[in-house]
Amino acid sequence: MNRARIIALLTSLLLSLPLAAQETNAMTVEQTVGTNALQMPDQLRRVPPPSKTASAKDLEMQADILRAEKNYADSLDYYRAAIKSHDTAVLENKAGIAELQMQHLEDAKDRFEKAVHLDRTYPDALNNLGVAFYMKHNYKKAIKTYGKAIKERPGSSSFHSNLGSAYFANKEFDKAFAEYGEAMEIDPEIFTRQSTSGVSAKLGSPEDRAKFHFVIAKVFAQRGDADNCILYLRKAMEDGFPAIDDVYKESEFAAIVKDPRFVTLMASRPEAVK
Repeated sequence: MNRARIIALLTSLLLSLPLAAQETNAMTVEQTVGTNALQMPDQLRRVPPPSKTASAKDLEMQADILRAEKNYADSLDYYRAAIKSHDTAVLENKAGIAELQMQHLEDAKDRFEKAVHLDRTYPDALNNLGVAFYMKHNYKKAIKTYGKAIKERPGSSSFHSNLGSAYFANKEFDKAFAEYGEAMEIDPEIFTRQSTSGVSAKLGSPEDRAKFHFVIAKVFAQRGDADNCILYLRKAMEDGFPAIDDVYKESEFAAIVKDPRFVTLMASRPEAVK
Protein backbone atom coordinates (compact mmCIF):
# COMPACT_ATOMS: atom_id res chain seq x y z
CA MET A 1 0.00 0.00 0.00
CA ASN A 2 1.52 3.33 -1.03
CA ARG A 3 1.98 6.31 1.29
CA ALA A 4 -0.85 8.36 -0.26
CA ARG A 5 -3.29 5.50 0.23
CA ILE A 6 -2.25 5.09 3.88
CA ILE A 7 -2.74 8.81 4.53
CA ALA A 8 -6.17 8.68 2.89
CA LEU A 9 -7.21 5.73 5.05
CA LEU A 10 -6.01 7.41 8.24
CA THR A 11 -7.87 10.58 7.31
CA SER A 12 -11.03 8.55 6.66
CA LEU A 13 -10.71 6.89 10.07
CA LEU A 14 -10.28 10.23 11.83
CA LEU A 15 -13.41 11.55 10.15
CA SER A 16 -15.54 8.51 10.97
CA LEU A 17 -16.32 9.86 14.45
CA PRO A 18 -20.05 10.16 15.29
CA LEU A 19 -20.60 13.45 13.52
CA ALA A 20 -23.36 13.41 10.94
CA ALA A 21 -26.67 15.06 10.13
CA GLN A 22 -29.75 13.45 11.65
CA GLU A 23 -32.12 15.69 9.74
CA THR A 24 -31.58 17.11 6.29
CA ASN A 25 -29.35 19.95 7.43
CA ALA A 26 -29.24 19.51 11.18
CA MET A 27 -26.54 18.50 13.60
CA THR A 28 -27.67 16.97 16.85
CA VAL A 29 -26.07 16.41 20.21
CA GLU A 30 -26.46 12.78 21.23
CA GLN A 31 -26.83 11.62 24.79
CA THR A 32 -23.77 9.38 24.58
CA VAL A 33 -20.62 9.53 26.61
CA GLY A 34 -17.70 11.16 24.88
CA THR A 35 -14.55 13.11 25.48
CA ASN A 36 -13.52 16.55 24.38
CA ALA A 37 -13.13 16.59 20.62
CA LEU A 38 -9.62 16.77 19.27
CA GLN A 39 -8.67 19.23 16.58
CA MET A 40 -8.57 17.27 13.35
CA PRO A 41 -6.02 17.96 10.62
CA ASP A 42 -7.31 19.51 7.45
CA GLN A 43 -8.41 16.93 4.93
CA LEU A 44 -6.51 16.18 1.79
CA ARG A 45 -8.33 17.36 -1.30
CA ARG A 46 -9.54 14.40 -3.35
CA VAL A 47 -11.44 15.92 -6.26
CA PRO A 48 -10.77 18.71 -8.77
CA PRO A 49 -11.67 22.26 -7.65
CA PRO A 50 -15.13 23.65 -8.45
CA SER A 51 -15.81 24.70 -12.03
CA LYS A 52 -16.07 28.45 -12.51
CA THR A 53 -18.95 27.94 -14.93
CA ALA A 54 -21.08 25.65 -12.72
CA SER A 55 -24.37 26.96 -11.36
CA ALA A 56 -24.91 27.49 -7.64
CA LYS A 57 -27.41 24.61 -7.64
CA ASP A 58 -24.96 22.21 -9.28
CA LEU A 59 -22.19 23.28 -6.89
CA GLU A 60 -24.50 22.69 -3.93
CA MET A 61 -25.50 19.24 -5.17
CA GLN A 62 -21.87 18.24 -5.64
CA ALA A 63 -21.00 19.61 -2.20
CA ASP A 64 -23.82 17.58 -0.65
CA ILE A 65 -22.49 14.41 -2.28
CA LEU A 66 -18.94 15.10 -1.09
CA ARG A 67 -20.14 15.81 2.46
CA ALA A 68 -22.16 12.56 2.47
CA GLU A 69 -18.95 10.77 1.45
CA LYS A 70 -17.14 12.51 4.35
CA ASN A 71 -14.95 14.49 1.97
CA TYR A 72 -15.50 17.58 4.11
CA ALA A 73 -12.66 19.76 2.83
CA ASP A 74 -13.75 19.22 -0.77
CA SER A 75 -17.38 19.83 0.11
CA LEU A 76 -16.41 23.14 1.70
CA ASP A 77 -14.69 24.22 -1.51
CA TYR A 78 -17.93 23.60 -3.40
CA TYR A 79 -20.18 25.21 -0.76
CA ARG A 80 -17.95 28.30 -0.78
CA ALA A 81 -18.13 28.49 -4.56
CA ALA A 82 -21.93 28.16 -4.43
CA ILE A 83 -22.13 30.86 -1.73
CA LYS A 84 -19.95 33.16 -3.82
CA SER A 85 -22.38 32.66 -6.70
CA HIS A 86 -25.60 32.96 -4.66
CA ASP A 87 -25.56 33.12 -0.86
CA THR A 88 -28.48 31.57 1.06
CA ALA A 89 -29.20 30.52 4.63
CA VAL A 90 -29.32 26.87 3.54
CA LEU A 91 -25.87 27.06 1.95
CA GLU A 92 -24.34 28.80 4.96
CA ASN A 93 -25.88 26.15 7.22
CA LYS A 94 -24.52 23.29 5.13
CA ALA A 95 -21.08 24.87 5.00
CA GLY A 96 -21.25 25.25 8.77
CA ILE A 97 -21.97 21.54 9.16
CA ALA A 98 -18.91 20.70 7.07
CA GLU A 99 -16.81 23.06 9.21
CA LEU A 100 -18.21 21.42 12.34
CA GLN A 101 -17.39 17.97 10.98
CA MET A 102 -13.77 19.10 10.70
CA GLN A 103 -13.81 20.54 14.23
CA HIS A 104 -13.41 24.11 12.94
CA LEU A 105 -15.70 25.34 15.71
CA GLU A 106 -15.24 29.09 15.29
CA ASP A 107 -15.70 28.89 11.51
CA ALA A 108 -18.77 26.70 11.99
CA LYS A 109 -20.25 29.18 14.46
CA ASP A 110 -19.67 32.03 11.99
CA ARG A 111 -21.43 30.09 9.23
CA PHE A 112 -24.45 29.28 11.40
CA GLU A 113 -24.66 32.90 12.55
CA LYS A 114 -24.68 34.00 8.90
CA ALA A 115 -27.43 31.49 8.17
CA VAL A 116 -29.52 32.83 11.06
CA HIS A 117 -28.84 36.40 9.93
CA LEU A 118 -30.21 35.48 6.49
CA ASP A 119 -33.22 33.64 7.97
CA ARG A 120 -33.95 34.21 11.65
CA THR A 121 -36.69 31.55 11.66
CA TYR A 122 -34.52 28.76 10.23
CA PRO A 123 -34.72 26.04 12.92
CA ASP A 124 -31.86 23.85 11.66
CA ALA A 125 -29.43 26.76 11.61
CA LEU A 126 -30.53 27.82 15.10
CA ASN A 127 -30.08 24.28 16.39
CA ASN A 128 -26.67 24.00 14.74
CA LEU A 129 -25.58 27.32 16.20
CA GLY A 130 -26.57 25.86 19.56
CA VAL A 131 -24.36 22.86 18.83
CA ALA A 132 -21.43 25.16 18.09
CA PHE A 133 -21.94 27.03 21.38
CA TYR A 134 -22.27 23.70 23.21
CA MET A 135 -19.04 22.37 21.75
CA LYS A 136 -17.30 25.60 22.77
CA HIS A 137 -18.60 25.02 26.34
CA ASN A 138 -20.78 28.14 26.19
CA TYR A 139 -23.77 26.33 27.66
CA LYS A 140 -25.85 29.42 28.50
CA LYS A 141 -25.78 30.58 24.88
CA ALA A 142 -26.46 27.02 23.73
CA ILE A 143 -29.53 26.86 25.97
CA LYS A 144 -30.85 30.17 24.64
CA THR A 145 -30.23 29.21 21.02
CA TYR A 146 -31.74 25.73 21.33
CA GLY A 147 -34.79 27.39 22.84
CA LYS A 148 -35.16 29.54 19.72
CA ALA A 149 -34.87 26.44 17.52
CA ILE A 150 -37.58 24.68 19.53
CA LYS A 151 -39.84 27.72 19.19
CA GLU A 152 -39.60 27.35 15.42
CA ARG A 153 -39.88 23.53 15.45
CA PRO A 154 -41.40 22.35 18.74
CA GLY A 155 -41.91 18.79 17.49
CA SER A 156 -38.21 17.95 17.09
CA SER A 157 -37.07 15.33 19.57
CA SER A 158 -33.42 16.03 18.74
CA PHE A 159 -33.81 19.74 19.57
CA HIS A 160 -35.30 18.91 22.97
CA SER A 161 -32.58 16.33 23.56
CA ASN A 162 -29.96 18.93 22.64
CA LEU A 163 -31.45 21.40 25.08
CA GLY A 164 -31.47 18.70 27.74
CA SER A 165 -27.76 18.10 27.15
CA ALA A 166 -27.02 21.81 27.46
CA TYR A 167 -28.98 22.03 30.71
CA PHE A 168 -27.17 18.94 31.98
CA ALA A 169 -23.76 20.42 31.14
CA ASN A 170 -24.83 23.59 32.96
CA LYS A 171 -25.72 21.50 36.05
CA GLU A 172 -29.44 22.31 35.72
CA PHE A 173 -30.47 18.69 36.19
CA ASP A 174 -34.21 19.17 36.75
CA LYS A 175 -34.50 21.14 33.51
CA ALA A 176 -32.39 18.51 31.72
CA PHE A 177 -34.76 15.82 33.01
CA ALA A 178 -37.77 17.76 31.70
CA GLU A 179 -36.24 18.21 28.22
CA TYR A 180 -35.13 14.58 27.98
CA GLY A 181 -38.67 13.59 28.91
CA GLU A 182 -40.08 15.86 26.21
CA ALA A 183 -37.67 14.36 23.66
CA MET A 184 -38.77 10.85 24.60
CA GLU A 185 -42.43 11.85 24.42
CA ILE A 186 -41.87 12.81 20.79
CA ASP A 187 -39.55 9.89 19.99
CA PRO A 188 -39.76 7.04 22.54
CA GLU A 189 -36.66 5.36 21.08
CA ILE A 190 -34.37 8.38 21.11
CA PHE A 191 -32.19 6.99 23.92
CA THR A 192 -32.34 3.32 22.94
CA ARG A 193 -31.91 3.50 19.18
CA GLN A 194 -28.35 2.75 18.12
CA SER A 195 -27.50 5.90 16.19
CA THR A 196 -24.43 7.16 14.37
CA SER A 197 -25.63 10.72 14.11
CA GLY A 198 -24.86 13.68 16.25
CA VAL A 199 -22.07 15.01 18.34
CA SER A 200 -21.16 13.08 21.47
CA ALA A 201 -22.13 14.83 24.67
CA LYS A 202 -19.05 15.92 26.58
CA LEU A 203 -19.39 13.76 29.69
CA GLY A 204 -15.74 12.98 30.22
CA SER A 205 -15.67 12.24 33.96
CA PRO A 206 -17.17 9.13 35.59
CA GLU A 207 -19.14 11.45 37.91
CA ASP A 208 -20.81 13.17 34.95
CA ARG A 209 -21.54 9.87 33.24
CA ALA A 210 -23.00 8.43 36.43
CA LYS A 211 -25.27 11.44 36.96
CA PHE A 212 -26.35 11.38 33.33
CA HIS A 213 -27.28 7.69 33.51
CA PHE A 214 -29.28 8.31 36.67
CA VAL A 215 -31.21 11.16 35.04
CA ILE A 216 -32.01 8.99 32.00
CA ALA A 217 -33.09 6.15 34.32
CA LYS A 218 -35.46 8.62 35.94
CA VAL A 219 -36.92 9.53 32.54
CA PHE A 220 -37.54 5.85 31.76
CA ALA A 221 -39.04 5.32 35.22
CA GLN A 222 -41.48 8.18 34.67
CA ARG A 223 -42.58 6.53 31.43
CA GLY A 224 -43.04 3.16 33.10
CA ASP A 225 -40.21 1.53 31.12
CA ALA A 226 -38.77 -0.72 33.81
CA ASP A 227 -36.35 -2.53 31.47
CA ASN A 228 -34.47 0.57 30.40
CA CYS A 229 -34.78 2.23 33.79
CA ILE A 230 -33.01 -0.69 35.46
CA LEU A 231 -30.44 -0.81 32.66
CA TYR A 232 -29.51 2.85 33.22
CA LEU A 233 -29.53 2.48 36.98
CA ARG A 234 -26.97 -0.30 36.56
CA LYS A 235 -24.90 2.02 34.32
CA ALA A 236 -25.09 4.71 37.00
CA MET A 237 -23.86 2.25 39.61
CA GLU A 238 -21.04 1.03 37.38
CA ASP A 239 -19.90 4.63 36.99
CA GLY A 240 -19.95 5.08 40.75
CA PHE A 241 -23.08 7.22 41.26
CA PRO A 242 -22.89 8.05 44.99
CA ALA A 243 -26.57 8.86 45.57
CA ILE A 244 -28.16 5.71 44.15
CA ASP A 245 -30.43 5.46 47.22
CA ASP A 246 -32.25 8.54 45.91
CA VAL A 247 -34.39 6.07 43.94
CA TYR A 248 -36.27 5.48 47.19
CA LYS A 249 -36.94 9.20 47.65
CA GLU A 250 -37.96 10.35 44.16
CA SER A 251 -41.58 9.76 43.15
CA GLU A 252 -40.72 8.82 39.56
CA PHE A 253 -39.18 5.55 40.80
CA ALA A 254 -42.15 4.54 42.99
CA ALA A 255 -43.28 1.72 40.69
CA ILE A 256 -39.77 0.58 39.79
CA VAL A 257 -38.67 -0.10 43.38
CA LYS A 258 -41.27 -2.90 43.54
CA ASP A 259 -39.83 -4.67 40.48
CA PRO A 260 -37.99 -7.89 41.50
CA ARG A 261 -35.17 -7.05 39.08
CA PHE A 262 -34.68 -3.72 40.82
CA VAL A 263 -34.62 -5.41 44.21
CA THR A 264 -31.97 -7.83 42.94
CA LEU A 265 -29.92 -4.99 41.43
CA MET A 266 -29.96 -2.97 44.63
CA ALA A 267 -29.08 -6.06 46.67
CA SER A 268 -26.10 -6.88 44.46
CA ARG A 269 -24.85 -3.27 44.26
CA PRO A 270 -22.51 -3.68 41.24
CA GLU A 271 -19.11 -2.22 41.91
CA ALA A 272 -18.01 0.84 39.98
CA VAL A 273 -16.02 0.01 36.85
CA LYS A 274 -12.59 1.60 37.17
